[in-house]
Amino acid sequence: MTRNMQTLSCRFHPESTLIEDWRAGDTICSECGLVVGDRTIDVSSEWRTFANDTDAKDMCRVGGPDNFLFDNNTFDTMIAKGKGKPAVDEFGQQKYKTTSVQTSSGDRALQDGYNIIRQMANRISLENRIVKQACLLYKKCHDAKCARGYEKEAIAATCIYISCRQGGMPRTIKEICGIAPGVSKVKIGRCFSKIKQELPNFILHEAVDVKNLISRFCGRLELKNHRLIVKVSTHISERAKEICDIQSRAPESVVGAVIYMACAIIGEQKPIKDLGLATGTAESTIRQVYKELSLKVSQLLPTGPEFSACSLRNLPKC
Repeated sequence: MTRNMQTLSCRFHPESTLIEDWRAGDTICSECGLVVGDRTIDVSSEWRTFANDTDAKDMCRVGGPDNFLFDNNTFDTMIAKGKGKPAVDEFGQQKYKTTSVQTSSGDRALQDGYNIIRQMANRISLENRIVKQACLLYKKCHDAKCARGYEKEAIAATCIYISCRQGGMPRTIKEICGIAPGVSKVKIGRCFSKIKQELPNFILHEAVDVKNLISRFCGRLELKNHRLIVKVSTHISERAKEICDIQSRAPESVVGAVIYMACAIIGEQKPIKDLGLATGTAESTIRQVYKELSLKVSQLLPTGPEFSACSLRNLPKC
């Protein structure tokens, strides 16, 4: 059995190009203007989605985009409230209304985790891309079941810590503990080890570098010579890696000692108490690291015309 397919063409100009008027739903001959066909169906989007601005095909018709952060991505139809007498029954209630959507327990658990991540991220004003990356990592942990036995807050804090490192905006574990009430460094460390061990295709950048923290911590001190102190501190930290035994020290304690030394060398000395508050490190720890650095301070001092203001005479005694 064959089916005859009718092809539209102008009877006066069969070879002419046809123009489709989507607004009127007509197909028009480009030569004489004859309406060859009417009631043309527009198969593009119901509203503008800016898909026509790119070369990609617009495959959507109705509904919003898929959310890959949840397991159940189904199409839902929302019925709006009707107006007038036909829309209500004899008791004045809406005849047609959307029933409550049932959410699975897995999606509820994911939603709770995402809310915790967003609350923590807002406390330190993290970028949106870091938050999305942390939510995606949380879903991977949930699907792989690699963080069983840990609290949601601990998993969320660990995901933020990992996403910050992967996104090039590292935060120390102490900073993460500050935005996660009730979560200790031990919990984050154990959860981090569990995720790193069991999550497949886990890629993590190298450990937190001291020079990435210097500029941020200097900004909390309201320094007059901010730019120069950042340069001197960065130079001291790079040289200290090579000639000083500070690899076992926490990054924030090294940053506190380095900034303390740079401020003293330039002549804008800051009390250790302020540095301790800015870096979240104990004053005694900063003093210990400073003593180790002061043993080779002559080799740590930067040289050059831009560092002419630096002088070892301004250094305080250990």
